[in-house]
Amino acid sequence: MAHDTQPLSNAQTRDIEALLHPYTNAITHRQVGAHLIESGEGVYVRDDQGRRFIEGMAGLWCCGLGFGDQELIEAAREQLGRLPYYHLFGGRTHEPAIELAEKIKELYPIPMARVFYGSSGSEANETQIKLIWYMNNGLGRPEKKKIIARKKGYHGVTLVSGSMTGLPMAHNSFNLPFDFVKHVTCPHYWREGRPGEAEAEFVARLAQELDDLIVAEGPETVAAYIAEPVMGAGGVIVPAAGYFEAIAPVLQKHDVLFVDDEVICGFGRTGNWFGAETFKMQATSASMAKQLTGGYVPLSAVALNAEMADAIEAETGRHPVFGHGFTYGGHPLGCAVGVKALEIYQRRDMVGHVRKVAPLFQEKLRSFGDHPLVGEARGAGLMGALELSPDRESAAMFAQPGKVGAKLQAELLNHGIIARAMGDALGLCPPMIITEAEIEELFAPFEACLDAAYAWAKAEGHLGEHA
Repeated sequence: MAHDTQPLSNAQTRDIEALLHPYTNAITHRQVGAHLIESGEGVYVRDDQGRRFIEGMAGLWCCGLGFGDQELIEAAREQLGRLPYYHLFGGRTHEPAIELAEKIKELYPIPMARVFYGSSGSEANETQIKLIWYMNNGLGRPEKKKIIARKKGYHGVTLVSGSMTGLPMAHNSFNLPFDFVKHVTCPHYWREGRPGEAEAEFVARLAQELDDLIVAEGPETVAAYIAEPVMGAGGVIVPAAGYFEAIAPVLQKHDVLFVDDEVICGFGRTGNWFGAETFKMQATSASMAKQLTGGYVPLSAVALNAEMADAIEAETGRHPVFGHGFTYGGHPLGCAVGVKALEIYQRRDMVGHVRKVAPLFQEKLRSFGDHPLVGEARGAGLMGALELSPDRESAAMFAQPGKVGAKLQAELLNHGIIARAMGDALGLCPPMIITEAEIEELFAPFEACLDAAYAWAKAEGHLGEHA
């Protein structure tokens, strides 16, 4: 919603003077002001002007059950009345933490032995690396500490998780990434495939690249590889066919652990309980957050297989305590809401619902793939993206990346749709409760918005020689 042609409201002025916003240009923000969201119901939210929007990103990929779910609200109310806070330090526990961990172990497609809690996906992925280092020290492998991630991957913003994130915006002026984190090619065939290279050849090349990197660094120094099933903030990038099957033997050959980052894909988003099942990932541990509580309470979890858990638990015997944990890790409110969210996912068969409505979502999304502004339409389950390009055939990028994507995002907002421009990829990830009628409503203004963005891009010279 453009605010630059009208004076800022009192709330917008107060916001500017009180808050530093994440993933926001603070200079621009002072000019345009914040967009105040006041309430939500189902797949919709309302702002302070009473305007209603379809929340096409489920907040930040997390409100799978939409807004205002009374069962989640009541579960929170009950837990606050019973035990509003407690911790898991020093061997203490509570029933919601136990029950939720049991459910996570039950649902994840590969056997897991232990669950460790945090408050965010960043904390979960930071914990992954600390636990892997701790384990390798205990196993007498102190040199095995390097981490391999992927360009355009997103794993958080703390120091190590931010290093693993393969996006410049998470590194600029933060002195990241750390040099023990290495990045390999993003498995995006449309963008990264070479001229004349078949998809299978592309996948084989990336597997060889990974093998070559591990050998060059020294397998005795490489501890883990981390990947999202579908790369979220990098632009909803679906891996090339057969990618994870191709890299699994490489990791196994060099005894490199495989961290599955399910923070966005977990709990039904891709049409299975976890993206690992959808994309045949053979992980040794997994990170999860966001839809774990339907986004209603901050909570994250790390699931470890038996080999990792046994080694970590054995190593704790060499020290007075296991010196890692968070004040709010395993918070009873978050765990209770998480238990209820998983119960709802099962009882309402949300996985089945995603499988039922996803074909229409993907059909509508891909129907814009031949628009002159769209380079590629892609997605999986109830997530997808339109990547904008001045030339589809060459997968060209705009001379000024991000401006055309931002324009399309603004056009959609003016038509009642909240989407997210990640550079020039326009992402969608609606609440999983969305109906087929609401999917029709979500996509109804896309043609007009794409046309308007295309006309603007042409007038502003963003199409260059392709105009």
